[in-house]
Amino acid sequence: MNHADTRALVALALQEDIGSGDLTTAACVGPDREAIGRYYARQDCVVAGVELLEYIYDLRGGVKHLHLFATSGKQVVDGQMIAEIRGSARTLLECERVSLNFIQRLSGVATIARKYADAVAHTKCRVLDTRKTTPGMRRLEKFAAHSGGVVNHRMGLYDAVLIKNNHITAAGGVTAALDRVRHLTCHIEIEVRTLAELDEALSCGAKHLLLDNLTPSEAAAWIRRIDGRASTELSGNITLETIRAYAESGADFVSSGAITHSAPSVDFNFRIELY
Repeated sequence: MNHADTRALVALALQEDIGSGDLTTAACVGPDREAIGRYYARQDCVVAGVELLEYIYDLRGGVKHLHLFATSGKQVVDGQMIAEIRGSARTLLECERVSLNFIQRLSGVATIARKYADAVAHTKCRVLDTRKTTPGMRRLEKFAAHSGGVVNHRMGLYDAVLIKNNHITAAGGVTAALDRVRHLTCHIEIEVRTLAELDEALSCGAKHLLLDNLTPSEAAAWIRRIDGRASTELSGNITLETIRAYAESGADFVSSGAITHSAPSVDFNFRIELY
């Protein structure tokens, strides 16, 4: 939460919303007014991103008191208070929308991530997120996904190798692609689209295989063919309705872009009172 990317994003969000100043608050609220602000969940959800409140308010001059009643990864119920803040009424009002936007979006990701993680309970399979994230928000959305109980896949193109179908085509085949990455020490995974590519990848010593767009029964057959020689990740058509069947195929991982690209924001409410 303290990464430079996160701090820059929060600063950008505040600048985007407040700009040269909050006209409504400046006109309606005296500079000496102080208030208590409280955040409430308006539905059952998994909280994520509430720790950003401290940095959001610090960028606008700080508050006198901030207490979190729920931290990221915590399941809360409709009506439950998750945070309380005391300070300048102007500061609380001008930070209201930005703080809610972050908490609602990130809690939405965490909530759907928890559903995916729960769906594979009592199997050996674990759920991975993907790079299908909102531009600029990847680090936070992956934090939220992890808070919900799934495993973070690679952060970007720079921290792991994932040879996909277009890489195989551009490199000239499975063997050629794998030969070109043997010198690297990071995690190396390759997508295989046919049984011939599967056998070729295994003969080249591939240890991590991505199997895409298979049915659960096809996945089970391919995994039996692999017979423990490599770890397996399944992707494509992975939804809450299908994930259990894929997990029961014997796969080590299933990945779903829906955890980040299709997560609906959850509803939170912010109310202030003067003191």
